[in-house]
Amino acid sequence: MDSLSTFDLPKNKKPIVIIGAGGIVADAHLPAYSKAGFEVKAIYDLDTQKAVALAKKFGIPVVCKELNDLIEFAKKYECVYDMALPASVILQVLVQIPNGSGVLIQKPMGENIEQAKAILDLCQKKNLVAGINFQLRHAPYVAHAKKLIDQGVIGELHDIDIRMNVYIPWHLWDFLYQSPRVEILYHSVHYIDMIRYFLGDPKRVLAKTTKHPKMKGLASTRTSIIMDYGDLIRANINTNHGHNFGSKHQESFFKFEGTEGAIKITVGVYLDYPKGLPDQFEYNSLKDDEGWRSVKLDGSWFPDAFIGPMAGLMCKVENPSYQYINSVEDAIHTMDAVKQCYQSSESA
Repeated sequence: MDSLSTFDLPKNKKPIVIIGAGGIVADAHLPAYSKAGFEVKAIYDLDTQKAVALAKKFGIPVVCKELNDLIEFAKKYECVYDMALPASVILQVLVQIPNGSGVLIQKPMGENIEQAKAILDLCQKKNLVAGINFQLRHAPYVAHAKKLIDQGVIGELHDIDIRMNVYIPWHLWDFLYQSPRVEILYHSVHYIDMIRYFLGDPKRVLAKTTKHPKMKGLASTRTSIIMDYGDLIRANINTNHGHNFGSKHQESFFKFEGTEGAIKITVGVYLDYPKGLPDQFEYNSLKDDEGWRSVKLDGSWFPDAFIGPMAGLMCKVENPSYQYINSVEDAIHTMDAVKQCYQSSESA
């Protein structure tokens, strides 16, 4: 299955300008846009040399030394913006983006719910077509799970279980050591958002997030979350990023259970990180006698899923009635669930 077939693509692709030249842009944004045939016309970063290096590697024709230069360039070519910035500086950059522009903002939507609300208010005030890059919804295996569930293949969905027992070298991201919030805000937020994509908003959220004895410089690296959907639906997230004992007993999976079957997705990117292992997609439906079967899917979370939020943004710019699942109006509800997680953890 061609991974591009899972995305809604615009009739006319808009050119892109990128603000930020960090690792996520190099490893995910630019490879995804190249695969989708999106044209990146210009890039800007406070560290011009980083921008120059990415421009050379990915064939970006223009490197802007000042943000204002990038904005003027974007106006000229009617570009959409890709803002890949730390959450703490989103607002101060967003205020400079021209009214009516199309903007994709790297997750999270600010560092807390107050910033998230301020981002939403500013986007609406400036009439921006704006989205948050919660791209896990667009990972090929999540898209296929949604398709099977919507088709009723596993019956009525009543259980989602997410487990990450892996080792992540957090020292690769220096800025996280200055952040008062880490694991939920920068990692489990993906899973919270994905569960919302399948089940909607929870009635409440219970959580506890903790440090690791060997990672005391970080706010937290382990989390347990219960998203409450009533008496018949269970949705749990359990993460431990400190399992540094080899890959044998590492776990990285999403499991969906319905009244007539189940789906299990092995998320390979976090196994033996950063090398990674292959993804696996398996499902079992009681509606037939075939038992567990594997499905080969083209593409993965990184970089393929990063096509979706940008493609959707272009579709929304092109057609205001398009249902954009990464809109800031939807993302604010994910950030509200994050708020509830931290409130629950701090009150425990």
